[in-house]
Amino acid sequence: MKSRKNNRIKGFDYSSNNIYFVTICVQNRECCFGYVGTGRDLSVQDSNENHHSNEIHPNENPENIISGVKMNLNLYGKIVEEQIIWLQEQYLYVDIHNYIIMPNHLHLILEIIKDDSVKIKSLSSLIGAFKTTSSKFIHKKGFENFAWQRSFHDHIIRNANAYDNIYAYIDLNPQKWYQDCFFEKN
Repeated sequence: MKSRKNNRIKGFDYSSNNIYFVTICVQNRECCFGYVGTGRDLSVQDSNENHHSNEIHPNENPENIISGVKMNLNLYGKIVEEQIIWLQEQYLYVDIHNYIIMPNHLHLILEIIKDDSVKIKSLSSLIGAFKTTSSKFIHKKGFENFAWQRSFHDHIIRNANAYDNIYAYIDLNPQKWYQDCFFEKN
């Protein structure tokens, strides 16, 4: 079996008081959580949902930043959002500072606040719980082939400047969708 590169810092306690920037992708970058702005919804659809028809092209704006657009969640995107909220409610030592669900991935800023009165799950265990529960609910709604990409990307936010930049990056993600490395034109 092929050995995988370890994405985590060796010896680092991922259940310690820290703020993390996390990115989680859908397997094969399949767009299934909704659409950005007024663009045509190319994501996997629930049969009861409407499709959208006015497509925005990135070439219409020289900076590839489309103002006034937002991420419009479909049924599966709303399930993911509910599970992000669940994660914070289920684990009282978790604080979600900001998040964005995009058509085929999500970004979030997650803080683990150490509490000696309760056993703290590691970041990997928390993301595993999120992926498991969201997948289960998405499968129950009829998207039986849904899967998250294996693992996730994380970055430890070490100072206020980095935090502010990442927070802004999350907020601006829909406007920069067409230049995003996760953008997949179907």
